[in-house]
Amino acid sequence: MLADMVMPSARSSAYAAAPVAGATNCAASRAREDACPGALRLHQADDGGLARVRVPGGVLDVAQATALHAAASRLGDGDVHLTSRGNVQLRGLGADSGVELARMLGGAGLLPSVAHERVRNIVASPLSGLDGSGHLDIRGRLTELDRLVCESEELRELSGRFLFAVDDGRGDVAALDADVTLVAESEGCALLRIGAGRGASALRVASERAAAGAVAAAEVFLEAARECGVRAWRVADLPMAGGELARRTAQRLRGAARVVPVPAESGVTGDGPAPGLVTGSSGTVALCLLAPLGRLTGRQWELLVRTAERAGSGELRLTPWRGVVVPGLAPGRAPEALAALGAAGLVVDRASPWRGVGACAGRPGCAKSLTDVRADAATAVAGDGAAGGPRALPVYWAGCERRCGHPRGDRVEVVAGADGYQVSVIGGSGAVRPVPRAPRSELAAIVAAARTGAGEAAHGPVRDNPATTSP
Repeated sequence: MLADMVMPSARSSAYAAAPVAGATNCAASRAREDACPGALRLHQADDGGLARVRVPGGVLDVAQATALHAAASRLGDGDVHLTSRGNVQLRGLGADSGVELARMLGGAGLLPSVAHERVRNIVASPLSGLDGSGHLDIRGRLTELDRLVCESEELRELSGRFLFAVDDGRGDVAALDADVTLVAESEGCALLRIGAGRGASALRVASERAAAGAVAAAEVFLEAARECGVRAWRVADLPMAGGELARRTAQRLRGAARVVPVPAESGVTGDGPAPGLVTGSSGTVALCLLAPLGRLTGRQWELLVRTAERAGSGELRLTPWRGVVVPGLAPGRAPEALAALGAAGLVVDRASPWRGVGACAGRPGCAKSLTDVRADAATAVAGDGAAGGPRALPVYWAGCERRCGHPRGDRVEVVAGADGYQVSVIGGSGAVRPVPRAPRSELAAIVAAARTGAGEAAHGPVRDNPATTSP
């Protein structure tokens, strides 16, 4: 029974081999277990229990979305919180809510495999099949990959941080540096990338074997972790060369794949779909929206579900950019539906100052946070917009140096410290400027300048602050 599997904490069941003598790459050999929360292993935050519900590809039907809202309202704080992997977090859960939460989620089909519930981390191109872009409608591939992950006994041992990506060829989720990435190609094949950055390797796989290839790559990763004697959460944690992972994966696929050079970066930034209306080749329209700081109130979520059910295709797609896509609306109904969602507080305009603004939980939800960063971020946006819009760098507000959930790629970081905030431009120039906490008007101006590229010209670089890997 699901109820028998509910755990009080977020301790990991991921592979936990003890490091062997002489093992290399100490940063990669994790000294502690993966504490990533799940739907059955709750994390105890300052504002109560936290559950993270995996939603592969971000795809929810109306019944599943309704169940999430019911769980948030009945057991938690009433809000639905979106993550940077297109998953859902429920916060403020009572200490005795685990069994009921498992029952509600299981009844909606959100827990197809209890043993794999934390490892179903799959992001997918949210506009695939809707706007005519990309090489393939990847919905079938996404469903197959999720099924194969749940059927693999070995993949039960993945950490809750391991990430799959399924990209339809447009390059959006391929830019998110997943551990295993499938990219559709035009020749009836798929590129299978293992790892990210300089340590990545790649194979070319027949399209019909793409999902199986992704599972094989993840199984090879676990095999390599055992062989190296390290507790590896992600591919980057392995002291083994990426090319060796690709070679072993190709062997497992028995001639259905071959090792190829890793393609050059496409230049796609991975910003996700812009807010607004998207018209596809089928003649229907999709609504693209963003949730300010990833938080959707119960009223906003209800409106989204009602719109999907009554005007759309009955589906919601959550994005890794803390947004939502509502597909399948008739052209005549779409503008009115978008306006109603905008009036409810969702971001529906690509020029919105909220576009690109993110933040960690901050106080009061996180004991490690030094301040209520969400309130400070909202103050900056309300002040002068902090230079938001489609051409601005994304900005991430963090309550401490851990910067939990920060995005990848070029960005501005606003990190709280004991004596105020530090504003950093990550990527590009790497300029950093310490900023006092007060007055807030000065902070907003400096953040705005950093986002538009004027920060270094006005203040000059202070020191390098290289990007680090987000957990």
